[in-house]
Amino acid sequence: MRQKIVAGNWKMNLTKSESIALLNDINASKHAENVQMIVFPPAVYLNTLSELNARCALGAQNFHPAEQGAFTGENSVLQVQDAGAEYVLVGHSERRMYFQESEEFLKDKVDAALAHGLKVIFCCGEPLSIRELEHQNEFVNKQLEESLFHLPAAMMQKVVVAYEPIWAIGTGKTASSAQAENMHAAIREMIATKYDQDLANQISILYGGSCNGTNAKELFACANVDGGLIGGASLKTADFLTIANSF
Repeated sequence: MRQKIVAGNWKMNLTKSESIALLNDINASKHAENVQMIVFPPAVYLNTLSELNARCALGAQNFHPAEQGAFTGENSVLQVQDAGAEYVLVGHSERRMYFQESEEFLKDKVDAALAHGLKVIFCCGEPLSIRELEHQNEFVNKQLEESLFHLPAAMMQKVVVAYEPIWAIGTGKTASSAQAENMHAAIREMIATKYDQDLANQISILYGGSCNGTNAKELFACANVDGGLIGGASLKTADFLTIANSF
């Protein structure tokens, strides 16, 4: 069975004390044992949170693929690993949009993370203009081809894919469970076409489009939706746990 995953991306939110309190609350609460929970705090708190012995795995929201160098303001792949990250996000829509991370740069990040034993959650997804033209499959397949599908099968097995319908994030629009399932099924087929069906069936595909406690149960009931990459709803213990217990 594919791993069920609920990952909370805290983005640029919370202070140190708030981060500690939130992770302690999650750790102390009852949640499904068969669900891998991950939190992605601001990088400056990774080391502190790694000392809490939490049941949640920790991830880095961003990193630079170089091990060291003159990259002012960046955290290297080695530094985020040393600070306690087990997972890394690569290709998040905000990194693509606000920081112009190219497919080639994302490819370098994927390679660097896997080379150092980090687990990758690779984000992909289309904007509204592409969805309205019904070209979302071609758009997402291009993202996967240029940044992910160069990997040998043994490395591809270590990747989790997160589908982000950018048009459904903070826009007031929502993706239906049918739209989510259709796209997840399409992504799994893209993986099967590039590799094989057995490998495609092993890879967890998360939904990252405004998943919350209200719609998580319906989304997670879809055959190809293996969990969620959660934004705002991950900042409150009750909301995050409701989502984690929605399988």
